[in-house]
Amino acid sequence: MSIKLGDTAPNFQADSSAGKIDFYNYLGDSWGILFSHPADYTPVCTTELGYTSKLKSEFDQRDTKVIALSVDGVEDHKNWIKDINETQNTDVQFPIIADKNRKVSELYDFIHPNASLTATVRSLLIIDPAKKVRLIITYPASTGRNFNEILRVLDSLQLVDSHKIATPANWNDGDDVIIPPSISTEDARIIFPKGVNEIKPYLRYTPQPNK
Repeated sequence: MSIKLGDTAPNFQADSSAGKIDFYNYLGDSWGILFSHPADYTPVCTTELGYTSKLKSEFDQRDTKVIALSVDGVEDHKNWIKDINETQNTDVQFPIIADKNRKVSELYDFIHPNASLTATVRSLLIIDPAKKVRLIITYPASTGRNFNEILRVLDSLQLVDSHKIATPANWNDGDDVIIPPSISTEDARIIFPKGVNEIKPYLRYTPQPNK
């Protein structure tokens, strides 16, 4: 199955380090991040899960629930979490899905045969409260993810959903945003009372509306 942006994220049930999981029930009405790992007891994954754990307050502020996946079993996950907590000085509280039969990995297209026939690549999806896939990003097994970028994209997606704007390259929360071409400059001056900076008729900036 190939999942694309805008698709409904498929539901599943699976064992995890936190017990039985129904994915939709776990997410509830929150945003979600589902991210896969090649294997337990691997160095890059250990740093990724540790860093994600340290970002718990950031994800909580964005009403976002995190859940990881690896093609190992529950007991390995639980023992690995002990190592993560020890070596990364954290307390992992989010579940790690046990996917020994690769059911979820195949459902979400996390195994890329030309990279590895058995291990999942470093895929990550952001899923909105309507269960729509809003971001898909895939790294090779050898490269750890940039979770500050994941937070940046979450900020952008949540801002775009609440205001009629887009975000430019390298945007961070608090920076000026872009007015979409579908809004005329005349209407933009009404919709965005903080001001409209027109560089070109199609390139117009305004201060972030909620700041």
